[in-house]
Amino acid sequence: MEDMRPRDTALAVLVAVIWGTNFVAIRTGLDSVPPLLFLAVRFVVVCVPAVFFVRRPGLPWRDLALIGLFTSLGQFALMYLALELGMPPGLSSLVLQAQVLLTVVIAAVWLRETPSTAQRLGVALGGAGLVTIAAGRGLSAPLLPLLVLVLAAVSWAVGNVLTRRAGSLSGAGSGLGVTVWSGLVVPLPALGLSLVFEGPAAIGTALGHVQWSAVLSTAYTAYLSSLVGYGVWNTLLSRHAVAKVTPFAMLVPVFGMAAAALVYDERPNALELVGGIVLLGGVAVAVLRRGRRGATTGQPGEGSALVAVDVDPPAASTREPADLVQPTPHRATAGTG
Repeated sequence: MEDMRPRDTALAVLVAVIWGTNFVAIRTGLDSVPPLLFLAVRFVVVCVPAVFFVRRPGLPWRDLALIGLFTSLGQFALMYLALELGMPPGLSSLVLQAQVLLTVVIAAVWLRETPSTAQRLGVALGGAGLVTIAAGRGLSAPLLPLLVLVLAAVSWAVGNVLTRRAGSLSGAGSGLGVTVWSGLVVPLPALGLSLVFEGPAAIGTALGHVQWSAVLSTAYTAYLSSLVGYGVWNTLLSRHAVAKVTPFAMLVPVFGMAAAALVYDERPNALELVGGIVLLGGVAVAVLRRGRRGATTGQPGEGSALVAVDVDPPAASTREPADLVQPTPHRATAGTG
């Protein structure tokens, strides 16, 4: 693999900017559209017409449905709800990074993958960071939005492990294909949940009085964040080793918090800021090293990106671990939202 050229470095930073500012775009759309309805509309735009042009991954429909259920429907429904309940968008872009560490924990329990020493330390640091953020939030705001967002990270982590369990995606299509085809399970359930919890009146009002902010927000999240972001990211992964590309994911919460500060004047308190630094440090410790085997712990999505992590093989298996989401040419041959 060749070294990253300045142009490719700039593209990686651009993706981090898009995924970071995506939280502000979502928060803006939620001002005029209920969260579950907004989610249904967004995934209609993501999947149509892309489903007619993006090749379906070589995964069984059951696996695609389960991945979509947790990675897309569960994660985004809970994340949109957390933002609607008052979770700040900048801080959300940071807290959602906990999905990386939660994936390590769930994979260790479910798939019997032994975490490396760095991963254990990263999980411990990340947990301390989340507790510190919770303490900071408890001083100034209700904790419910934070808890809902952590559940969104848990749902995403379960989706990551389901993707890994489904087997290697080598030859099964790109991370964009997984996003589009697994996303087909989102619109109808999200619309059904919207009818039950938000009500026909709220849906009728939102659709009958469409605001330009909602239109632009939907276009940004669907086209820029999901389709353009994935397209550029997948291209970079096809040119360079995962370990060269994935560290740029650490910039996502930086841009997310900067955008929220500019648009919403969001200012984390001291404990939230310290907790965020510790959490991000835990993610860095867990992912920014290379071992004898590399695995990916996250499908790039809302405010995050594919993250390379060293994972020891399951104790009961001698098989080479499969990549979680995206096949990369340098490995067994190598994802948001």
